[in-house]
Amino acid sequence: MRPSRGVPLLAAVLTAAVLTAPAPAGAAVDGHCARQEQVHVPGAAHQRGACLADLTTTGLAGTTYTDMADQAGLTAGATRTPSGVPGMQIDGYFPDSSRFNNTHGWAHDAQFVIRLPDRWNGGLVVTGAPGNRKQYATDRAISDHVLARGYAYAATDKGNSGVDFYRDGRRPGDAVAEWNARTTQLTRAARRAVAQRYGHAPRRTYMTGVSNGGYLTRWQLENHPELYDGGVDWEGTLWAGEGRQPLASLPVAVARTFGRATDDDMYAAGFARGSEFLWPYHARAYWGITQKIYRAEFDPGYDPGCPGSSAGSTPEQILAPCPSDAAYDYTTRPASVHRAVNRVALTGRIGRPMITLHGDLDALLPKAVDSDVYDDMIESSGRGRLHRYYTVKDGTHVDGLYDTHPDRLRPILPCYRSAFDALAAWVERGVTPPADRTIGRPASGDVVNSCALDAGETVTR
Repeated sequence: MRPSRGVPLLAAVLTAAVLTAPAPAGAAVDGHCARQEQVHVPGAAHQRGACLADLTTTGLAGTTYTDMADQAGLTAGATRTPSGVPGMQIDGYFPDSSRFNNTHGWAHDAQFVIRLPDRWNGGLVVTGAPGNRKQYATDRAISDHVLARGYAYAATDKGNSGVDFYRDGRRPGDAVAEWNARTTQLTRAARRAVAQRYGHAPRRTYMTGVSNGGYLTRWQLENHPELYDGGVDWEGTLWAGEGRQPLASLPVAVARTFGRATDDDMYAAGFARGSEFLWPYHARAYWGITQKIYRAEFDPGYDPGCPGSSAGSTPEQILAPCPSDAAYDYTTRPASVHRAVNRVALTGRIGRPMITLHGDLDALLPKAVDSDVYDDMIESSGRGRLHRYYTVKDGTHVDGLYDTHPDRLRPILPCYRSAFDALAAWVERGVTPPADRTIGRPASGDVVNSCALDAGETVTR
C-alpha cells in the first residue's frame, strides 16, 4: 500500500540495500536502445517505449518512469543504489476489465514495466508487486540491483491493486488467482520482447519477489517451472491448506488490538517472542487492514458491513480493524471459503531451485506459520534438494522499520541481494549455496548494505 501520513501500509517488504555492482560482462548489444522500434510486447493493449540514459532509480527518480512514493517504507534510508545503466523502458498494460491502477492516468489494470539494458548479460528477472502496490514498487529494491548486473527486468501490478483489490473478479479468490495469471502472462511476453531486442530469447529467466511477490515466486515455480530457471522468495505469503494462511494468524492479532487476546495467544498463533516492540506499529498499520482485505477476498459473506476499505474513507478508518475480525475462525467457515483459498493454494512441489529468506521478527507474516511451514511442505514433497532456507536474525517484514529501530532490527535486503547472486551461481555454474541456516547479525560492518549468507548457525534437520 502507499504510505499514509508517514505510515508505510500493507505491502511486502524488501529493504533496499542495492549493492553497487561492477558493470556486467559482455559487450554492448547493438548500441544504445538498438531495435527499439522492433520491440512489441505480445498481447499488450497499449505500450509506450522510451530510450533512457539511466534505467535505475538514481536516474528515474522524479520522472514518470518510476513511482518513488509507491516504494516508501520498503528500503532502509542508507541503502546504496547503483546508477548509469542506459537502455530502453517499455510501460504498458494488457487487456483487463478492472481500473484500480491510475498510473500514467491510464485508469487500467494489468500494467507492467519492462527494462532492457544496453549491456545485457543474457538473463531476465520477473517480479510482481508486493502487498497491494503497483508495478514500480520494487524498483529500488529489485530492479536497480539486477539491472546493474546486466539482467533485463519485468514487473507487473498483478492485475489489481490498492485496498479495494478484492472487488476484482466475480467469485471469491478471483483477484488473487489473477495475480498468478498476470505474472505468467508477463513472463511469456517479456521473454519474447527480450528476443526482439537482443536477437535471441533469454538464456536464464528468474522469478523473484517479496511478500505477495514471494507468494507469486512460489506459485510460479510450482506451476510453471518450464518458464524459469530458479527463484528467490522473500517472505512469501503462504496460501495453502487448513490453517496454513494469514486468515488463521491475523485474527489473533486483531483480537489483541481490541484487548481480547493475550501475549501467550499471540505466541501460540506464531508471533515471535522478542517481536513485541513491533506490535503497536503493526496494530496501527498492518493487522486490521490486511485481515480485512484478505477476508473480503476469500470470505465476502462474513461481515458485509465491514469489507476492506469501504468501512471508511479516511486513512485511519481504512487501516482500523473490524471488531468482528477479532472472532474470525477460518476453520468454521463454509466450504466455499475453503475452496476459494484452495484455488490459489501452494503445495511445496517446486520444479526449479529456489532460495527463501524470512526475518525472525516478522510481525505481519510470522515465519513460524509461514516459511517454516512452506519449507516443511517442500521437504515433504521430496523437493528439498531444490531449496535453501535462510532465516535472517533481527529481520522484520518491512525493512524501512530499521531506520526506527537500528539497534533492534536488521534490513533483509542485503541478504536478499546475496541470495539472488547465490541463486545465479547455483543455476549457472553449479556452485552449491550454503546450507539452511540462521544468518546472524554481524558484530560490525555495514549492516544496511552487506550480508554474508555463510555467516551464522547452520540449521540441522
